[in-house]
Amino acid sequence: MSIPAQASGEQDAEPDGPEGRLRRFATIWSRAIFPLTATSLTRPEFERHLLPLARELNGILHAHPFDASLAARIGSALVDAHCTDPDALSSTLGVVDSYLVLYCGGNGPGELSTEDARARCARIQHTLASGFSQALRERTLAEQEAIARSALTARSHAEEALHATEARFRAVFKDAAVGIGIADLDGNILEINDTLTRMFGGLEHHVRSHKVNEWVHPEDSPQVWKYYNELVRGERDHYRVEKAYYRNDGTVLWTNLTVSLLRDPEGRPQYQLALMEDTTERRLLNLRLRYEATHDALTGLPNRTLFFERLEKVLAAKDGSRFGLCYLDLDGFKAINDSLGHAAGDRLLVEVADRLQSCATAPCEMVARLGGDEFVALTTGQDSADAVDELAGRILNVLSTPIRLDGRELTVRGSIGVVEGPSGERGAAEVLRSADITMYRAKAAGGNRFELADAEADARAITRHGLTTALPAALDRGEFFIEYQPLVHMGDGTVHGAEALVRWCHPQHGVLGPDRFIPLAEHTGLIVPLGRWVLEESVRQANFWKERHSDGGPLRINVNLSPTQLHHPRLVAETVDVLERSGLEPGALCLEVTESALIGADDDLLKPLRQLAEMGVDIALDDFGTGYSNLANLRRLPVSVLKLDRSFTRGMQQHPADPVDLKIVEGIVSLAHSLELAVTVEGVETGAQAEQLRRLGCDTAQGWYYARPGAPDRIHALLLADAV
Repeated sequence: MSIPAQASGEQDAEPDGPEGRLRRFATIWSRAIFPLTATSLTRPEFERHLLPLARELNGILHAHPFDASLAARIGSALVDAHCTDPDALSSTLGVVDSYLVLYCGGNGPGELSTEDARARCARIQHTLASGFSQALRERTLAEQEAIARSALTARSHAEEALHATEARFRAVFKDAAVGIGIADLDGNILEINDTLTRMFGGLEHHVRSHKVNEWVHPEDSPQVWKYYNELVRGERDHYRVEKAYYRNDGTVLWTNLTVSLLRDPEGRPQYQLALMEDTTERRLLNLRLRYEATHDALTGLPNRTLFFERLEKVLAAKDGSRFGLCYLDLDGFKAINDSLGHAAGDRLLVEVADRLQSCATAPCEMVARLGGDEFVALTTGQDSADAVDELAGRILNVLSTPIRLDGRELTVRGSIGVVEGPSGERGAAEVLRSADITMYRAKAAGGNRFELADAEADARAITRHGLTTALPAALDRGEFFIEYQPLVHMGDGTVHGAEALVRWCHPQHGVLGPDRFIPLAEHTGLIVPLGRWVLEESVRQANFWKERHSDGGPLRINVNLSPTQLHHPRLVAETVDVLERSGLEPGALCLEVTESALIGADDDLLKPLRQLAEMGVDIALDDFGTGYSNLANLRRLPVSVLKLDRSFTRGMQQHPADPVDLKIVEGIVSLAHSLELAVTVEGVETGAQAEQLRRLGCDTAQGWYYARPGAPDRIHALLLADAV
């Protein structure tokens, strides 16, 4: 084994510098495995041999992108250096686990987080172990072939050659790094080497006291003994399997087992040769990595990956079984994180996880954490409908007890979406989506409760989501259009103006009214560009009417203003820009603001409306009477028009009209006129209703009695006719 030349400058490496830390890591590594290595090198020479391998480990740890597969070459290099003792792998993995991040974590071009470095280190260990095992297996196969050739040659040569061959065979047999055993075709163990004896606990008589076919383990695959029987009958020459054995102390030994059939000179089966590679440590490492990959690091609960595996298995069953799923989201958890800090939030989640585990103790129940403050509980069985309701009730009950954190008592509430049904009908993603939608329905209903999934509610929620995601592209593609509903002067029946009402021509759902998408646009913030587009189109149309129909076209256009637009810092500037570019006078524009948007409005919110009003833009208080505002506040609002909600005039559609409604409308009209405000009435649908409102002094009206919302050219046609 050659020793690589020492790189220039290594002797001058600072102890705390990257090279110094790397060399300390190589020193620790060499001390751990040198006693287990069959080499003629001295320990310092062996350490210099390991230094390039340490550099490779450092490079793999910091590589971008990260590729753990390169660590397999490190394991192979150890075998090439005669580090074939099983304890050498265990010691190497221990050194990498304990010291690689410690000494090499800061040796890269960028600083790795502790969590990322530990995760990379774990994957490096796994790949290094795989590379070591693969190289050892290849060496084992080569030794097996040499042994087989030696055994056959020993029986075919003269007595002198037989002794020489036997000596070589014994040397290979005794010093092999893998366990070797020879048995006859009846399963009687004839010879075993020292390595195999150590693998089974060091007691040779314990191994020899058993026949091969007595080493049965509950986790044996069916193929193990099928292959064995075929081999002793001479139907196959070898087989390779993963097999477990019980040691003399009751512990389990996992091996990669290769069994070959040895034949006599006439080709008749004579002996069976077994080679065993101890894979127990590697299996334990794999199990540990599997656990870390499938369990939540904070709470110890199964994570999303393991939960989906379990759920998919349950849903794939075709045996008529049923399932029940509870999807839990904590109410107000963000406020706890923001006020007490994330450390307190984590402790709260651990306590919640412990309580949830106490609710799901049956074999058919499972609790998992999906992430953040979201948890799921799964139950299976024929009576899952009742079981999942009881489970949801138990969860809410255990959460009702306050949790003490840092001397505080925190009340935890949760919203739960429950899905129950037969297996074999839906996929895991569909079930979890339904539970998620139902959970948000429970949260919208006030929280601290559970709701049952409803297919129609799911469909509505999915449709809302689809509309929300389609909104931005719809505006770019020009799918929105505006219809106009005339505003009629109640005194002479002339058309006074028109209200702009936006519509969405959806490719799948057809024409959608504003109630279907305006709340979604508010939620996503798209209402600002959409509102600006509506204002530009409406003002442009109003200016077109004024220029094209100077014989009496509509002189005013009413445009709705959303609460989000009220808070937009460029509301005034953009409105002025639209008016100036179109050439429309400010007095021809009326912006409608809902009463609920102005309840409790401070001077900062009212300032842009006052600026627009001072320019001459009319401000209308829309849906008046539904916001429960103080009538005295009307004096401080910069409005010039009250739009009376249709709920006050609905009673006038009947004959005789509701006297209470008459008194209310009369009082509102009187109050508005005393404050020099005009009154517009919505929802006028009958002639009798229109006449009553005219007598009460209302100024303008709109409704189906006059005209439904329509294309802009219909407004002029209505103007030329008698609107009343």
